[in-house]
Amino acid sequence: MKPAAATRATEERRSTRDDIMDAAEWLFAEHGFAGVSMRDIVAETSLKNQASLYHHFRNKRHLYEAVLARGLQHVVGLPPPRAAGTVEELNANLDRLLDYLSQHPHLARLIQRAALDDAGYLETTVGILLRPVSSQGRRALEGAGQIWSADEVPHLAAGLYNLIFGYFANAPALRALINDDPLSPAAVQRQRQFLKSAVARLLGISSRSGDQGR
Repeated sequence: MKPAAATRATEERRSTRDDIMDAAEWLFAEHGFAGVSMRDIVAETSLKNQASLYHHFRNKRHLYEAVLARGLQHVVGLPPPRAAGTVEELNANLDRLLDYLSQHPHLARLIQRAALDDAGYLETTVGILLRPVSSQGRRALEGAGQIWSADEVPHLAAGLYNLIFGYFANAPALRALINDDPLSPAAVQRQRQFLKSAVARLLGISSRSGDQGR
């Protein structure tokens, strides 16, 4: 009985922690670190008071770092550790990433806000958390030097990041521009098809695959 009770207690703690982090992810993405209070986060959960929140996270910075780390770890873990060499591999990589971003629409905006946050005491932590994303991007562009100069590759990386993550991070602005919901299944599917074509061309993968008869 005791092991079962312990398992239930662990699941409850995990569920409560995830509930807190889900609420915090949305609030931090919408309002930034400085624009969210612990009281705001409690209001979006089933917690009774702030004391319950501090049982899981010792302060707002600890919660913010945990939320950002969780999202980034998922993103970094999605694609395989090597660059795509064929259209099929590239499309599979993009599908995994776009599926995750469409299921977690606040994450891209959270990352964007974190990268732009000018709070001095967050700068070091955010830099450490974002480093794996940068490393992953460099791996994905390992073959780009064949069609882009060394000076151009960093700009290519920035452009690809904005093509993929910027679409989700700037969804509110896009909604006003296109007069449609950019996060609707139909809109995401259109963006998916565009990205597959655009990224393949930018990386020169379509031409290489075409030479192989694919």
